Amino acid sequence: MRLSMHKKTPYFFILPAYVVFLVFMFGPMVFSLVVSFFNWTGIKSPKFTGMENLKGVFTDPVFWLSVRNTLLYSAVSLFIVVPLSLLLALALDSPRLRGRLAVRAIYFAPIVTSTVAISQTFLMLFNTDFGLINRMVGIPIDWLGSRSLALVPVIVVVIWRWLGLTSIYFLAGLQGVDRELYDAARVDGAGMLQRFFSVTLPQLRPMTFFVSMIILIGSMQIFDEPQILTGGGPSNATRSVVQYLYLRGFTQFRFGYASAIGLVLFVAIASFSAVQMRLRKEHDL
Repeated sequence: MRLSMHKKTPYFFILPAYVVFLVFMFGPMVFSLVVSFFNWTGIKSPKFTGMENLKGVFTDPVFWLSVRNTLLYSAVSLFIVVPLSLLLALALDSPRLRGRLAVRAIYFAPIVTSTVAISQTFLMLFNTDFGLINRMVGIPIDWLGSRSLALVPVIVVVIWRWLGLTSIYFLAGLQGVDRELYDAARVDGAGMLQRFFSVTLPQLRPMTFFVSMIILIGSMQIFDEPQILTGGGPSNATRSVVQYLYLRGFTQFRFGYASAIGLVLFVAIASFSAVQMRLRKEHDL
């Protein structure tokens, strides 16, 4: 049954979005998948190698080191940023807080600020010779050049950058909680902690799932912070998976190998997302 022109009109309005998606998103994804089966420098003709690139990725110690670092960034984002942002949202939602709008704007500022500018600022803060952090500590610590300490500045930037956005999400969730639930809990004699665990947390479960998902997906694709602060060093101590993909593809011009890394990263993110969605579905049921 043919659609009338009146029914076809909405599809013309959404057509540009689909074209952009196909050209700049879906097309490169398919191209990357194909390239992962070839040895290609971007200049010479590609040479089919089958599964050799994937085998090389899974036996590459630097790749597994970058996976460890990425999982660490993800764990920090999930288990530190989420609780802190919830506490911050509770503080921002308090009617006793003066200048709440200004405070909310300050905490949201990192999200609208360039990641490059943020990382450059923290690069100066953690500088060994004149950094403010060392002045506060009182001893010259080589934060960015030490293999055992280089992760600290990157983690600090990750926490600081994500905290504002996730707290705003939780704040939106808190404002959607029915205040009558708190009134009923007070009538039943529930204290502050009891209201938090019996009313606030259950009502925020959908938002918690959402925040956890965007944090995991975002932290698994982390690139700017370690790239600017440490360049992935020293000795790959802070290198993320996306950084390693960039190194292989755009520095060493091994596009087939880099595409194989991207394929593995895509499968990992899709798997994490599927697990989270399954848990959310079971919770809703």
